[in-house]
Amino acid sequence: MKFSISREAFLKPLQLVTSVVERRQTLPVLSNVLMALEGKALTMTGTDLEVEIVGRVELEHSGEAGEITVPARKLMDICKSLPERSEIAFAEEGGRIIITSGKSRFTLSTLPASEFPCVEEGPGEVEFTIPAAALKDLIDDTAFAMAQQDVRYYLNGMLWEASEGELRAVATDGHRLAMSVKSMPFSVPEKIQAIVPRKGVVELSRILADRDNITVTLGSNHVRVQGDDICFTSKLIDGAYPDYERVLPKGGNKFVVGDRDDLRQAFVRTAILSNEKYRGVRLYLDDGVLKITANNPEQEEAEEEVAVQYKGEGELEIGFNVNYLLDVLNVLGGEAVRLVLSDANSSALLDDPESEGSLYVIMPMRL
Repeated sequence: MKFSISREAFLKPLQLVTSVVERRQTLPVLSNVLMALEGKALTMTGTDLEVEIVGRVELEHSGEAGEITVPARKLMDICKSLPERSEIAFAEEGGRIIITSGKSRFTLSTLPASEFPCVEEGPGEVEFTIPAAALKDLIDDTAFAMAQQDVRYYLNGMLWEASEGELRAVATDGHRLAMSVKSMPFSVPEKIQAIVPRKGVVELSRILADRDNITVTLGSNHVRVQGDDICFTSKLIDGAYPDYERVLPKGGNKFVVGDRDDLRQAFVRTAILSNEKYRGVRLYLDDGVLKITANNPEQEEAEEEVAVQYKGEGELEIGFNVNYLLDVLNVLGGEAVRLVLSDANSSALLDDPESEGSLYVIMPMRL
């Protein structure tokens, strides 16, 4: 293998594929990135056996074809440290790769490409092409509610549900739920569900930035997302996702609409004196005013009052984890937020009253 490429053209796909490579690996080859050259087409692949990212770049001049695996982090650190707009030359010699740029020269150890594992894809059940921005919005609106290292392994990921003309993303950790829906220009024979693991969701959100249309292939075991210069593949979590429709609260008779930013700032300030472990705040709802209070074991207290529009009968006192409320207020895009409540023991439903795309459910806390 032998070729030369500009630093910027090489670094962009390298950073994308290196992000999936874990620092500590049981297999040494998983710390490497696979580089393959054929004519002017250079591909780079990184994987952790669960998620695989392939980046593609076109060279200005043809090189000598070949494939080799190179230590990913060292390769990226070398390229990032070189001057901007510099030219980098790669040459494979005797099982090593020699990297030269200007007066700099580096020799890295390699491992054979034949040792590099590929994520098995399997047949796709449904395939559709959508704007990358639409999928990124779905992910960013719901990803915060995914569980982390929950024994209910199917919660450590995001449910994608494709049905006729609609793609839905759902995430829950058992204490709160986020759901976002977008109309999509595709047709599927029947509803299909896939649980994408947490790491795959996080990587995909980064990959989708500043891209145009992408092709999504959903299979029984894998999801694949392809763009012009990138191919992302992830294994799916095997399991049945909870029936999220049952979690959505129904029959709420207390409707609160307030300024999203005013409420967010009030919660941020109140959170300062909340219990550091439980993060609880109390909401007192009366005619036209929402009072927010918090206290902690040091007997310090915070109190905020925010003007709101309130439709409903009687007063209400209810407790929530303030971090859960802030997570929702941070992802809602409109100027207002609506809370639908029924009583102190029932979940709250939050959404943007001027947009129908996303719904959020938060369970109350006993304080």
